[in-house]
Amino acid sequence: MAISDSVVNNTPISADPLVSVIIPTFNRGWTIADAVESVLAQDYRPFELIVVDDGSTDDTRQVLMRYGAEITVIRQGNRGVSAARNTGIRNSRGELIAFLDSDDCWRPGKLAVQVAFFRDRPEALICQTEEIWIRNGRRMNPKQRHRKQSGMIFYDSLSLCLVSPSAVMMRRRLFDTIGLFDETLPACEDYDMWLRVSSRYPVFLIDTPLTVKRGGHGDQLSKTAGLDRYRIQALANVLRSGNLTDDQSRASAAMLREKVRIYSQGCLRRGRTDEARYYSRLAEEFAPSGGLPEIPPS
Repeated sequence: MAISDSVVNNTPISADPLVSVIIPTFNRGWTIADAVESVLAQDYRPFELIVVDDGSTDDTRQVLMRYGAEITVIRQGNRGVSAARNTGIRNSRGELIAFLDSDDCWRPGKLAVQVAFFRDRPEALICQTEEIWIRNGRRMNPKQRHRKQSGMIFYDSLSLCLVSPSAVMMRRRLFDTIGLFDETLPACEDYDMWLRVSSRYPVFLIDTPLTVKRGGHGDQLSKTAGLDRYRIQALANVLRSGNLTDDQSRASAAMLREKVRIYSQGCLRRGRTDEARYYSRLAEEFAPSGGLPEIPPS
């Protein structure tokens, strides 16, 4: 589905472009106000703030009602974070689109800095800021493997996600070539999106920590059990897309096989033999000539 009619990648943004900020949320009444207020406190104008309530059953509705016409609230049945973000994208009007998870928040100046970046770099389609990591209320430093990079980051992004949705701003027209978030993935949907993006375009880094990423709470998608099965599916999807170079395909297939090896071993230890066989067959699809040996019967 095309999100806009623009096909020119280096069209400069207007002097004061409308920015659409999209916050997906589900049962985050305890933290959604912090996210919303961090957006409303931004000094850049104009922007629209769209909160997509993905079937919350807590007090999220009541919290959001406090903001009246300052925000746009869209409510839908619970369909997952990808569907919520996609609903926000489809209902947005901005030339630039930024996402914010409902348990994160922004520091002052975040929107202004990223808009200025796009104004100075008409060829850029996506950028992200550095982050401050908070776990269980305490600041922590990310490990070296989580360090953000700038430019063509596809190969480094294969092992783990190096792009944070809350830190990203994108030109709207990027979705015309990349597509929307994959609604079949209940988790790792951002890993899937950024593989598609980084395989074709540079992801630029603004080396200023303007996003506060908060974690440690039990309802984080990153705490979902068996996340590697969704990363494996994302790798299979990008390999089947036909959009990778030969080198990208080889690297992606090697990463898929390694993740399958580790995940299948875990399945076998837990007696899930049929699942292990499924992933073994999936790995064979992307194996070098000769394939991989079958997992022996348990």
